[in-house]
Amino acid sequence: MIGTYLPMFVLIALAVVLASLFFTGATFLGGKVNKTVEKMKPFECGSESSGGNHLKLSVKFYLTAILFVVFDIEAVFLYPWAVQFKNLGWVGLGSMFGFLAVVVVALVYVVKKGALEWES
Repeated sequence: MIGTYLPMFVLIALAVVLASLFFTGATFLGGKVNKTVEKMKPFECGSESSGGNHLKLSVKFYLTAILFVVFDIEAVFLYPWAVQFKNLGWVGLGSMFGFLAVVVVALVYVVKKGALEWES
């Protein structure tokens, strides 16, 4: 049993060691930053900054990101189903049609609410 999971444990250990090594190297070998007033000013192509330093983004950006994640996850569910299509048979086909129906209803709802319209 341990032989089955050994490559995974080696990969996790290697990732932890490399991340620790990179963090330690950056901490001790990297140059120290002197935070002066001049360095902390906003920089835009050498000229003074015009506009606010901390602008709040529109909710539409967050909504678009969430919708992207939701429909991206939907695509992730489609790939394993497509690979196992022959083995799943009619039950798998019906289940995927049900899943896709829910996704299409969600997309219609989002479009009707106007979540994908930028000019408003």
